[in-house]
Amino acid sequence: MSLARELVLVLDFGAQYTQLIARRIREQRVYCEIQPCTISFEQVQAMAPKAIVLSGGPASVYAEGAPSVDPRVFELGVPVLGICYGLQLIAHLLGGRVEKADAREYGHARVVVEHAEGIFHRFSKREALDVWMSHGDRIVALPPGFQTIGVSGNTPFCAVGNASRRIYGVQFHPEVVHTPRGADILAALLFDVAGLHPTWTPGAFTDEAVATVAAKVAPGDHVLCGLSGGVDSAVAAVLCHKALGERLTCIFVDNGLLRQGEAEQVVSTFRQSLRLNLVAVDARSKFLSALAGVKDPEQKRKIIGRVFIEVFEEEAKRFQGSKWLVQGTLYPDVIESVSFRGPSAVIKSHHNVGGLPEKMNLKLIEPLRELFKDEVRAAGEELGMPRDMLWRHPFPGPGLAVRCLGEVNETRLAVLRAADAIVIGEIRAAGLYDTIWQAFAVLLPVKSVGVMGDERTYEETCAVRAVHSVDGMTADWAKIPYDVLARISNRIINEVRGINRVVLDITSKPPGTIEWE
Repeated sequence: MSLARELVLVLDFGAQYTQLIARRIREQRVYCEIQPCTISFEQVQAMAPKAIVLSGGPASVYAEGAPSVDPRVFELGVPVLGICYGLQLIAHLLGGRVEKADAREYGHARVVVEHAEGIFHRFSKREALDVWMSHGDRIVALPPGFQTIGVSGNTPFCAVGNASRRIYGVQFHPEVVHTPRGADILAALLFDVAGLHPTWTPGAFTDEAVATVAAKVAPGDHVLCGLSGGVDSAVAAVLCHKALGERLTCIFVDNGLLRQGEAEQVVSTFRQSLRLNLVAVDARSKFLSALAGVKDPEQKRKIIGRVFIEVFEEEAKRFQGSKWLVQGTLYPDVIESVSFRGPSAVIKSHHNVGGLPEKMNLKLIEPLRELFKDEVRAAGEELGMPRDMLWRHPFPGPGLAVRCLGEVNETRLAVLRAADAIVIGEIRAAGLYDTIWQAFAVLLPVKSVGVMGDERTYEETCAVRAVHSVDGMTADWAKIPYDVLARISNRIINEVRGINRVVLDITSKPPGTIEWE
């Protein structure tokens, strides 16, 4: 493993925060991977990690069937950090004792540093740290060789360590924002305890990824890429183009469900600015015909996915020598597929090019499968891509079909496009676009009575949706200033025929989703 790829292994015990652990380690410019705690000791050994983190989890270590880990991981001679359940598991496996707590501890707490060493190396003795707790069990006896290095009012063994074995544990969650100095704890583990190097950078990744793609594809092979115009597929395409040049052909399918001027913008950017081989397919009528009369969101997604595969496959026949297909798979998708908890319940189907590789006998290239969304953008910047393309708000694969609630037809899509353009235009004009994760308009099949020019109207409703998020997994609604909302509402009602009422969606995720369908 190269210096740039020193590995920190995060073993997942089903915690809701496991991805955050990985993100926080990546933010320190150290490479890490998440694996389920069920992988074998031999697999762990083969990965040759430089440090191991045991995640939290909802189980009790003493319960029958509770997830565990092979105790031999503690004999590998690499630093280990247990977080919440991970700490309790260390105690349980190495000779300590864990019991059910008198009361569950959840929320803010304060930890006082007893020994400024190991993971607390960057603090002072008696320094008080604000932390976030979430546990129902507690350690009542430490394993031999361990000492307390941090205490809280309710948890005497809140942070513990065995300095000679470089094994540490904390009862709180250093990975969440509610633990403000959590990054210092992780940095101490990575650099002070494990002696790692901050070499996991966008430049290191892109150079390595370009070389990997170039080595994987034989000199005579041709490669196809299904380009949506979104950030993920765009960065994947540019990265592969750097590796393969003219042997890469991007196929862009205009499904008639894009935002105002988007199809033209995609074609112009990729052909003229980025100089990629791009085939643009006008399939608007085919998609809209297939969606006629369909109102159920899950049906919409499945129809769009099926028609996309049909159109893509037909177009790809022109490139008979193609043996590879590029996909913009990201690391959260990979984590989901190997999660200790198994695949999550299906909230909604995801539109991608699933089914094509097998059907067309294509092999997959997924150059971004190790990256989170923010890392994809950083890689795109490293590749010299336009900032407007990299930092545009996320857009769903099924496009406006899932923002046009009820029946999807050209008339309603035109209304939605016009309203959406006003929402984005006013947010940009107010200087808010880059501070908001995602903003858009939703057209609702709900009519209400209005008055325009002394005449009665009976038209549909537009909902404005804007959220703050880091990775789309959770989100909070964005507090847009009232004057901006007023301009959005006034313009939509005055300029968009077919809408006479504008409402604001103030639902967080969870319990809602970011998109309405």
